[in-house]
Amino acid sequence: MTSTGAAANETRAVRLREDGTSSGPQRGGRRSRGRRSGTTARFVLGRLVGLVATLFAASLVVFFSRFVVPGDPARFLLRGRSPSPEAIAEVTKQYGLDKPPIEQYLSWISGVVRGDFGRSLQYRDDVSSVLLARLPVTLELVALAAVIIVLFGLAAGIFASLRRGKLTDRVILMTSTALGAMPAFVIAILLIAVFAVQLGWFPSFGSGDAGWDRFMHLILPAFALGLAFVALIARVTRSSMNEQFVREHVEVATSRGLTRSSVVLRHVLRNAVGPILLVSGVLVAGLLVSSAIVEQTFGLAGMGSLLVQSVDRLDFPVVQAIVLVVVVAFVTINTIVDLIQPLIDPRIAAGSETR
Repeated sequence: MTSTGAAANETRAVRLREDGTSSGPQRGGRRSRGRRSGTTARFVLGRLVGLVATLFAASLVVFFSRFVVPGDPARFLLRGRSPSPEAIAEVTKQYGLDKPPIEQYLSWISGVVRGDFGRSLQYRDDVSSVLLARLPVTLELVALAAVIIVLFGLAAGIFASLRRGKLTDRVILMTSTALGAMPAFVIAILLIAVFAVQLGWFPSFGSGDAGWDRFMHLILPAFALGLAFVALIARVTRSSMNEQFVREHVEVATSRGLTRSSVVLRHVLRNAVGPILLVSGVLVAGLLVSSAIVEQTFGLAGMGSLLVQSVDRLDFPVVQAIVLVVVVAFVTINTIVDLIQPLIDPRIAAGSETR
């Protein structure tokens, strides 16, 4: 009985050890996956909290900057007349300008959350209606410029990297440097002079009608807006790919006899896309800011030209709304890019690496 009991205890102990050994990696794998999930959740939550905090701070700056700008909105509304103090007081009360600044901000931000940006002093209409009438032209211009930036910038950068050290590489590098140093309005004037005046291929003024006519009217403005950014994307792509070409894993892949196209696509471009995506997101968001000069030059009825007109005419509600929309778009796009990067490059663990 004693030997039988000892044997049974030994068998039970072996089974327990086997169970523990077999279940250990599973439990370790579950714990590892749990830690990764928790890290990713903290990363996403941190970015979202940062987004909300940035937007809140931006709303404060956008609203209260009105109080440091010279000019009285009430007197602007009564321009062309000799307003009496009673008339100024009535207009001031009608637009809520007599309330304390904090109360004005709370009223304004609560309206913004509901999509109500107030009334335009210039157009005597809801700011939302004024913006919606101008928004399609700007969005189409920015979208077309973004396509030009990504396609031409990536193509030039990849080609220069593949021909690094040769004449083609130097030509692309010098051209991108020259384009990057040229202001958008200079590029716009050159494009108008060559392709609109001399060749007559494209119209040089106005937004055109919907469809193909609108597309033809936006070709030159989109190139004027995007060429300087094309140069920057080309230089970033070239630099990022050149950095990957000297990495050990690329040399190993080449020594194993893989084709050049396979090495470039799977080992070079894939690992170089992180910095390219980050810079592209910043530039595309910045197109909304840069579009004002181009829209003015080509006479486009977009938000950029509306911003310039509203600043000139002290239309504070419209200026605040446009600036806030641009800030929201800029911060949101950069947050989305930051969240997408770990998905594109699996080496980047969300929140575990400082970039």
